[in-house]
Amino acid sequence: MKRNTALLVAATAAGLQFCTTTAAMAADAWPVRPVRFIVPYPPGGTTDLVARGIADKISTRYGQQFVVDNRGGASTIIGTDLMAKSAPDGYTIGLITQTTMSINPNVVKKLPYDTVRDLAPVTQVVYFPYVIAAHPSVPFTGMKDMIAHAKAKPGTLTYGTPGTASTNHLGGALLENLAGIKLLHVPFKGSGPAMNAVLGGQVNLIITGAATVIPHAKAGRTRVIAFAAEKRHPNWPDIPSTGEAGLGNYEAGTWFGIVTRGGTPRAVIGSLNREIVNAVTNTDLKERLTTVGFDVRTQSPEAFGKYMADDRALIAKIIKTADIKLD
Repeated sequence: MKRNTALLVAATAAGLQFCTTTAAMAADAWPVRPVRFIVPYPPGGTTDLVARGIADKISTRYGQQFVVDNRGGASTIIGTDLMAKSAPDGYTIGLITQTTMSINPNVVKKLPYDTVRDLAPVTQVVYFPYVIAAHPSVPFTGMKDMIAHAKAKPGTLTYGTPGTASTNHLGGALLENLAGIKLLHVPFKGSGPAMNAVLGGQVNLIITGAATVIPHAKAGRTRVIAFAAEKRHPNWPDIPSTGEAGLGNYEAGTWFGIVTRGGTPRAVIGSLNREIVNAVTNTDLKERLTTVGFDVRTQSPEAFGKYMADDRALIAKIIKTADIKLD
């Protein structure tokens, strides 16, 4: 009896070793064909810039093409659904954003996928910090004066965003909550129209990427009030931060990351993590990204998973406090 038990244990151990070895060999061979890289946004935007930069670098490293496939629409849901329903073999990866993983689960009543179950984290890649900017006609130049003005005339300062429940809108809602002010949100159909409304003086403020605003500020068409962060940004050290105005817990911006299908072999995810982290931290891609206003941020798959869970909970609180609902 004891001998049979020992044989069973030995056979089980051998089987586990075989499975582990087979999985490792499969991961070592991956990829043996092109990999689909889904971007749930139209071509030409900042997400495309990040995805195509990464695809170029890791295609060279792996000796296989990572083919960017833009599938925009429905606030990233169309492209994300393709990722979530792909085979769990590492041959489909995707670029996701805060909208995909933190906002949509909190504002869309029924998503066609489960972001936690169906998408496996690989790494965050960049953070896009926002600034608060204004039309030059506003009667203030700094953050403290802006808050004082908003308190004196609640609900009269307007700010434009690319739409309801956008990261820009949440940045405005969080600012209202932390500063104890009331602003008037004006949603537009996209970042371009929102920026044009500020340039034309139709709205007072905008909360958006520094790289979008600063060229207009240099030309005198907008006024940068503050960086939406605790500290000044090293790329723009002359711009004061909201932290300097006493809003130490305020940060507005958005992040991009890479995921693959849930259930993809861990060895494949680990390989992707190493190569993507290397691409955005140790090559000329890092300089290209930081030049246009991104902060490069990377993590292990486990740390990225926790980051997203924490962010989703934070976004849920902001949405509930501000009573933000999609029409």
